[in-house]
Amino acid sequence: MSSHHLFRSREAAVPLILAACAGIGLLALGTQAQAAEQDAVQFSGSAALTSDYVWRGSSQTQSDPAVQVGFKAAAANGFYGSVWGSNVEFAPQTHASSEFDFTVGWAGQVAEHWALDVNVLHYRYPSTTSDLNWTELNGTATYRDNYWLSLGYSNEALGTQKRGLYSQIGARFPVNDALRFEAAAGHYFLDDVYDRSYSHAQLSAIWAVKALASKANVELRLTAHATDRNAERIFGDSLAGSRIEAAVQASF
Repeated sequence: MSSHHLFRSREAAVPLILAACAGIGLLALGTQAQAAEQDAVQFSGSAALTSDYVWRGSSQTQSDPAVQVGFKAAAANGFYGSVWGSNVEFAPQTHASSEFDFTVGWAGQVAEHWALDVNVLHYRYPSTTSDLNWTELNGTATYRDNYWLSLGYSNEALGTQKRGLYSQIGARFPVNDALRFEAAAGHYFLDDVYDRSYSHAQLSAIWAVKALASKANVELRLTAHATDRNAERIFGDSLAGSRIEAAVQASF
């Protein structure tokens, strides 16, 4: 997701190439699915309705609701490709109304109790008249499925030609099979972009609901978000600060 008020007009050759690579990756996984055994590639998806699309502490929809859909193909060797989309609402002059995220990566166990996910993620905004597209390299280490540390680096952070590094640490706390809590804190190093960085935190309560009419797994999520003053100076008081997000998501 890009900055809400920052936009530029430059050639997007590198992001276009990376987006093409993402598409090729998905096509390759699809080809493997036909050539290999039936269980060699797994396909999954998700659909969500949220009261506010909040990304790294700030709203991407001017605090309005969002509809989000994603699909993923994962090979048995750990390589995967995915595409995810949502409606967005940035500054009026950008004309941005939709976001598509293309990801190619690898995920798997690297040691007892430890898992790793590394990927290239391309953010794309097809409806905008400005060049907001950008690409990020991400990595997440997970311990015992409940604790994680993530890093994301880009030399065109938030749709600029500047460097940015995002870090997040988080944990989930299962109460029972249906209820769990999740907490995370992040810091976005954006000194090259805005001459300042910012921090945010979030706390979620997630309730898993059994879907009676289908095989989909349904979750109800309530999340409290908070940012520091630097985030409000960067994105504005109406997009950063404190907010509550409610969402329902179905995974299949």
